[in-house]
Amino acid sequence: MGRTYIVEETVGQYLSNISLQGKAFVSGLLVGQCSPQKDYVILAARTPPKEEQQENLEHPKAQLDEEWAAEHANQVSRMLPGGLLVLGVFIITTVELTNDFQHTLRRLLFAVEKSVSRKRLWRFTEEEVSERVALHLCCASKKLVCRTYDVHDPKSSARPADWKYQNGLSASWLCLEGTVHINIHIPLSTTSASYSLEKNTRNGLTRWAKQIENGVYLINGQVKGEDCDLLEGQKKSPRGNAPGSGHSFDVRVLTQLLLSPDHRSTATVQICSGSVNLKGAVRCRAFLHSSKPKVKDAVQAVKRDILNTVVDRCEILFEDLLLNEIPGKKVMSSEKEFHILPHRVFVPIPGCAVMLCDYKFGDEPAEEIRDHFMEMLDHTIKAEDLEIAEEPNTACVSPSVDSEGSVDSTDEEQPPQPVKSTVMMKVQQNTGVIAAFAVAVFAVGVSFHYFSD
Repeated sequence: MGRTYIVEETVGQYLSNISLQGKAFVSGLLVGQCSPQKDYVILAARTPPKEEQQENLEHPKAQLDEEWAAEHANQVSRMLPGGLLVLGVFIITTVELTNDFQHTLRRLLFAVEKSVSRKRLWRFTEEEVSERVALHLCCASKKLVCRTYDVHDPKSSARPADWKYQNGLSASWLCLEGTVHINIHIPLSTTSASYSLEKNTRNGLTRWAKQIENGVYLINGQVKGEDCDLLEGQKKSPRGNAPGSGHSFDVRVLTQLLLSPDHRSTATVQICSGSVNLKGAVRCRAFLHSSKPKVKDAVQAVKRDILNTVVDRCEILFEDLLLNEIPGKKVMSSEKEFHILPHRVFVPIPGCAVMLCDYKFGDEPAEEIRDHFMEMLDHTIKAEDLEIAEEPNTACVSPSVDSEGSVDSTDEEQPPQPVKSTVMMKVQQNTGVIAAFAVAVFAVGVSFHYFSD
């Protein structure tokens, strides 16, 4: 039995309203959420047409630009908060699906998956679903073919899947949000001077990602077991919806309680040519479907949103520097440079409890974000609905460090303590340990005196 895709009814309306306008086909992306039993599709977005693109009506597969579609998927993946993924691709043609064209559609699906996963700082677990959907719709016969492929297996073959529409699917999702303060120091080794600034920064972020992966996550101030029901203790809404429907959960991340009892420091001293420092507050937000969500699913969605948004901001900054800076610049200039990382903005989708996001620099008008949404997602939003998530974050590029050597840890590189709640938590725990130790010493002293007498 293949997978089942529960699809928002408005997605079906969107697909049926797409006009080929003389073109041989229109392709695009399907966005939603995976779960062990079924997948949820809440958004479809066609790939924007390439300038001066010519279509061959007799052989549409020959005109399917995989590279262009893959780059569109990369741009869209930046606009997805935690919990949402590019689940697959769709294509609408004037003819029914043939074996040759099915092979082309399969290649497109794998190209899209490769594009959206190439810069992630996290990996899928073995328990997660690795099947992605390829949907074909013939606008003449209205026939729909839905098949899936295992994107982790390059030799996987097509499997049939069910495509079912449901009204109001995107209206009752759960939202998890919180703020993480970051102060990431990335030393630039002289041995990696030939690397680009982007590659050096990514290497440093990979070490920082371990802290996020191993951090302690408090949901509404509590640490819960991974297999616990996220909605446990939530009351049902007056309309009889699932407990917690439409509710928000506050998430706090404790990244300082990471050292295990048997931890051994592997710090080394290396000669550095400079450093990169990323500092600021990161607003994270994740969404889960309200059908029996587990705590581990919520924590996982928040973790990945934190990692994704930091990587995306750095990538956008480097793209901006590449457009505006001197070509051929490898690592850094001879002077310290400060750059403002782009803001994160959230945008509500009409009739949907899920919000999407984008990034804007301080001087970028809201109208440009609106136009970007229209181009990437083929959906109209209002500029006044943009929600700026946080204060400016900075990236400081220094040509040299304070001393000749820099301490670098190959396991967990501990940054300065920037999260106030984390510091308070550690102080409270340390105070408790000291008090317990004092009581123990006093008890031993009394016992020793008693037995001496």
